[in-house]
Amino acid sequence: MTSATPQDDNTAILACTISRDVQNFDLLIEDMEAILGERWGDLGFAEALAFFSQPEAETLEFVALAIDGEDEDNLSLMGEIITQAKEKKIKVVLIAEDVTPASLHQLLRKGADEFVPYPLPEGELQEAIERMKQPDPVAMAQAAAVPLAKGDSKEGALFVVQGLAGGVGSTTMAVNLAWELSCVSDKDAPTVCLIDLDLQYGTVSTYLDLPRRETVFEMLSDTDSMDSEVFSQALQTYEEKLQVLTSPSDMVPLDLITPEDIQRVIDMARTHFDYVIVDMPKTLVLWSETVLQAAHVYFAMIELDMRSAQNALRLKRALQAEELPFNKLRFALNRAPKFTDLNGKSRVKRMGESLGISIDLQLPDGGKPVMQSGDHGLPLANSAAKNPLRREIAKLAKSLHSLGSSSAEEAA
Repeated sequence: MTSATPQDDNTAILACTISRDVQNFDLLIEDMEAILGERWGDLGFAEALAFFSQPEAETLEFVALAIDGEDEDNLSLMGEIITQAKEKKIKVVLIAEDVTPASLHQLLRKGADEFVPYPLPEGELQEAIERMKQPDPVAMAQAAAVPLAKGDSKEGALFVVQGLAGGVGSTTMAVNLAWELSCVSDKDAPTVCLIDLDLQYGTVSTYLDLPRRETVFEMLSDTDSMDSEVFSQALQTYEEKLQVLTSPSDMVPLDLITPEDIQRVIDMARTHFDYVIVDMPKTLVLWSETVLQAAHVYFAMIELDMRSAQNALRLKRALQAEELPFNKLRFALNRAPKFTDLNGKSRVKRMGESLGISIDLQLPDGGKPVMQSGDHGLPLANSAAKNPLRREIAKLAKSLHSLGSSSAEEAA
């Protein structure tokens, strides 16, 4: 470890750790030495602010701001360090141990480029440094920003899909419903936006073979500053018909995003699109109520098994206990029994009666082609157009579009 003092070109300091006491982060010291050798220094919080104005700081490529729970009382100072580093065009990687999501959120909004938890996972710091060396993702996104319709607010309809157990087909439903809505009319095709809010394990990008972009996390981390241009930069276009907001490129805590953040994203999407489809995580989070309240239709995906039945009952009790609009839920049974399966039909009826719910939508088992369509990055309409599941989702899309058109005409 070297001090932050002048060096010649071959030994100039390329990075600095900034912490209350770097000895509390011994793994960080080891990684910095392994990556940079002697070409890094260590600074205290107050020293860092003074050092940024020195000529020696001009060679810095990045700083590693290392904090723990004891530093949360000095978030304003941490924020000032990040702000000044960004003004000097120095990248910032945030190293945090035992820090609350709210504090992380605040510092990331200040402009930290990367976040790595402590103790450092093997190779994670090196990967963060490599990502920071890449061209500015915002600049890259600007060249491919999705053009958004201008003019009057559309007040688009919001359809939400949430699986009540693993593997019940919620993402398949969300992706294919969004695609079918975008293709529902040849003459006056509606504008459709698909949003993946499963921030940790979202797979909409995989289902449509789209890359995940860091601009998504940047937008979600600072929705206060989000406008139409920022929102459009985070979107991607699929087949020139469907606009998609994928989940972030890195796994982030579900509670890092606030209900206010989600409300702003939903409002922005509804302003520019006729239909907005949201794929939710299976977990209930702080902003689940926000999405439920905003939804026009909330599809709860289940299967004909005990785990779905138990989770449906739990969800029903939770929503009713909080006096939330349980009536917005439309239970959709995936892999439903065939028309000729009378025993299966009877089981579906008993399931609905025992849970006190109405199973409004029964989706047939699409079989192997459904799984293959996701692996190949194609909607069912493009990979298995005659698949029974695809036909049922297409029928649902037409029904929803007709209902929306009729409502619009009545309003006019």
